[in-house]
Amino acid sequence: MSLEQITQQMSQRVQPGTLDATVKFDFGDDGKIFVDGPAGSVSNDDKDADCTITISLDNFKSLVAGDLDPTTAFMMGKLKVQGSMGVAMKLQSILG
Repeated sequence: MSLEQITQQMSQRVQPGTLDATVKFDFGDDGKIFVDGPAGSVSNDDKDADCTITISLDNFKSLVAGDLDPTTAFMMGKLKVQGSMGVAMKLQSILG
């Protein structure tokens, strides 16, 4: 699955107000996904966010597929959270 496909799938799940914050998924050299919860938009822009999650694209795919537990990924350093941890905890609704 490509970054564009992931972005498109996320944009189908994010409606205005789904999330009351902005989130950036930083996949390093593979790109970024910016979720503007209040506006209900998803893009590949590199903007400042309330919460930034740094994770490899492969680990992100495993996370979304249910093969990687978010807590385990965080404890193992495969997933890093900058900013609001409370926002990060609400992401399950858009990751599906």
